[in-house]
Amino acid sequence: MKKFYYPNKIGFMQGRLVDKIKNNIQYFPGRNWKKEINLAIRENYKLMEWTINYENINSNPLYTGNKKDLKKILSYKKLKIKSVTCDFFMQKPFFKKKNLKYKSKYINDILKVINNSNKLNFKYLILPLVDGSSIKNNNEEKELINTLKKKIIPKLKNIKILFEINYPPRKVVHFIEKFKSNKVGINYDTGNSASLNYNIEDEFMYFKYVKNIHIKDRLKFGSTVRLGKGNWKYKKFFKIIRKASYDGNFILQTARSNNDQHIKELNLNRKFLINCL
Repeated sequence: MKKFYYPNKIGFMQGRLVDKIKNNIQYFPGRNWKKEINLAIRENYKLMEWTINYENINSNPLYTGNKKDLKKILSYKKLKIKSVTCDFFMQKPFFKKKNLKYKSKYINDILKVINNSNKLNFKYLILPLVDGSSIKNNNEEKELINTLKKKIIPKLKNIKILFEINYPPRKVVHFIEKFKSNKVGINYDTGNSASLNYNIEDEFMYFKYVKNIHIKDRLKFGSTVRLGKGNWKYKKFFKIIRKASYDGNFILQTARSNNDQHIKELNLNRKFLINCL
């Protein structure tokens, strides 16, 4: 059986170690992003996933391309960043826009992030297709796929696009196969699947496309909770990914502390994950 647990494969979603902003569970930490990286190194985290939301996108170095900040990111040798979650895409999905001016702007936003991610040698750009960017019909799916093929995938260089998608398992396979490209894959989210009550044994059919995993727990059709307290069938999950020989990263995207003990909360969830692995 292939070994798939290494300490440097367990990471966390940016923002989890510092105070919430405007009570958001996930948000680029603005002025605190450098402070958080130092906290992560202190707490012996080896890996972090970057995040970008739209409301403060102009303060995010992965969007602005500020050379000083990009060099600073590269200088943190003890904390690796390999993936970027594009929450701004969920907030402004270009394939739902009829106005060509806005559609063009949102496509260019993605291209900016790709350009700066290329400079930093990141591996994965995660595009959420859930909540506000959930695909509602065939026309939206067609618009998304065609635009990505023509305007975005050719700019990827060494980066892959990973979709976090709420389709049922067989539909996920059909969606990915429509690209006919090794530049796309799946970001699997344990919490989303738990919330939707999907069976991990059914989801196994697309695990050859899974390159990154978000670890969280959610109540059935409900909110995010501490690992082990929700509908996530974690014992079955880890049996399945061993069978799939998954060797990618595990990113803690777990619930926030109710009393602002965010470091303690993340560390508790990391301990739970390590025990599972």
